[in-house]
Amino acid sequence: MAASVSVSVSVSVVPAAAEGLRAAYTSGKTRTYEWRVSQLNAMLKITTRHEKDIVLALNSDLGKHEHEAFLHEISAVSAACRMALKELRLWMKPEKVKTSMTTFPSSGELVPEPYGVVLVISTWNYPILLSLEPVIAAISAGNAVVLKPSEVAPATSEVMAKLLGQYMDASAVKVIEGGVQETTALLEQKWDKIFYTGNNKVGRIILAAAAQHLTPVILELGGKCPVIVDSNINLTVAVKRLISGKWGCNSGQTCVAPDYVITTKAFASKLVDAISSELERFYGKDPVNSTDMSRIINSRHFERLTKLLDEDKLFGKIVIGGQCDKTNLKIAPTVILDPPLDSLIMTEEIFGPLLPIITVNDIRDGFNFITSKEKPLAAYIFTNDRKLKEDFVQRVSAGGIAVNEVTIHLTDPALPFGGVGESGMGTYHGKYSFEAFSHKKPVLYRGFTGEISARYPPYTTRKLKFLKAAMNGNIIGIIRALLGW
Repeated sequence: MAASVSVSVSVSVVPAAAEGLRAAYTSGKTRTYEWRVSQLNAMLKITTRHEKDIVLALNSDLGKHEHEAFLHEISAVSAACRMALKELRLWMKPEKVKTSMTTFPSSGELVPEPYGVVLVISTWNYPILLSLEPVIAAISAGNAVVLKPSEVAPATSEVMAKLLGQYMDASAVKVIEGGVQETTALLEQKWDKIFYTGNNKVGRIILAAAAQHLTPVILELGGKCPVIVDSNINLTVAVKRLISGKWGCNSGQTCVAPDYVITTKAFASKLVDAISSELERFYGKDPVNSTDMSRIINSRHFERLTKLLDEDKLFGKIVIGGQCDKTNLKIAPTVILDPPLDSLIMTEEIFGPLLPIITVNDIRDGFNFITSKEKPLAAYIFTNDRKLKEDFVQRVSAGGIAVNEVTIHLTDPALPFGGVGESGMGTYHGKYSFEAFSHKKPVLYRGFTGEISARYPPYTTRKLKFLKAAMNGNIIGIIRALLGW
């Protein structure tokens, strides 16, 4: 079903594009199993046949190493396609439900149906994964969909527009590139669902626009994701995982990357030394020149991060790193020990390769610190203490939690991924992606037998007794009412 999608769509044609999608959905073709499978197979071809094109685009936008591009984006999109192809018939099957005495005799089921025409607004830090996985979900559920990639990652945006135009059904799957004007024009249209990945500020704009049409939304936002590091751990393994999740994932430009660490004053020096040693093993003595670390997306974000780092309040607090290369937009892995809690680095989401460590007298004091803040997208703890794990899971509210790990919980399709409070609303991944773009339509089936006169006038005391007994499941009461006792 190859068709062309314009690489650059002007604001003036956005309404027509939305109308075209609506017509395609109304025709019914996107609801069919065959259409969904054809589009999922087309998406799979994009990730397998054009891996090099995608890697080059990611490197151009973010300086991503091929290893990271494949591991964190290309393979994840392929896996989402394959899972959807494998499970789609089961996901589409109506779910039988047990009906109550009040509707006896009857049967019921929940029929998953697509919302209709959906809008996916993506972000720049994982521009392939965070664009195509929601599109896969929308297609799996039988929707027509328009993707608005981030203009901050122009090379990736261009390659997606080109490849989706080449492989997908352009009457029902469109890519609209552009910036704020195009996004604004899109938000002025009526959609049946909006999926947005990005920051809180824009999230509020999306939510306000959606309210005009009572459009349901999924907001995948961010927040300051905390990590509790207890002393009762395998320090080497814990530090490797911490480094991988912070600096090995897009140089910290990741919504679930550790934003700050909490440990005890007694353990802090051991933790800092271990991080320093492992960072050198990972990225060498001159990490700014390591090709294994992504660069900062652009000069604006580079300046934002260096502003956090250069604040006077951090004088003497940097214990690892701090080197910056403005020309190549690289910042070395940097650790700041006990920055003031009112410093910018502790009040703003970092979204970069800077990691504050906050020390406390007792590790449980860290729980109070976390719960005093807005709910994060993810929260992590490293400990071998069973009770500490249990208390952390019970007390800390977050979009998701990982114990003795960071970030990789979102790669498991059995676990829904999403935020809570300031970190977002709604979840996806695996079957949850299909459900995110489906309305579970309840359907009740009855025949023409089993009529009960008690539901109809004229109302009598006997009929009321029968109804009360029936609704309370009181069999003896039902019999007495029928017999007139």
